[in-house]
Amino acid sequence: MEQLEITGKIISGAGEGAFFTQIDWVQQQCDEKLGFKPFPGTLNLEIGSDDLPLIASLYKKKGVELVSPDPKFCNARAVGVRLEKINAAIIMPEEKVRIHAENIIEIIAPVNIKATLNVADGDLLNIRLLER
Repeated sequence: MEQLEITGKIISGAGEGAFFTQIDWVQQQCDEKLGFKPFPGTLNLEIGSDDLPLIASLYKKKGVELVSPDPKFCNARAVGVRLEKINAAIIMPEEKVRIHAENIIEIIAPVNIKATLNVADGDLLNIRLLER
């Protein structure tokens, strides 16, 4: 099987990931479906144009569904990834609430990724997609 890797540049986000990742149903479903409760916040990666077709294909994959018990709240999907020693997931909110451009992906993990990997905004980071 082909190994799928994406390289992106770490960038600052809008600060909304911390709210989403701490919602009770998000924490519970991530624990059940992804095997971890997410650390507050997301890591944002700016993806180069060469990897955009791969990102577009991710949005077409089913992934793991995170379904809100409140129909007024957005749902999301997640695709498992590995960042060096960290199991994580790309989180893909429903299109109606996406705030980032198509070349930005958000990653959730059980730990603070920047602190754990000793990386900062502007650094490049490789992620490996995990097939489920």
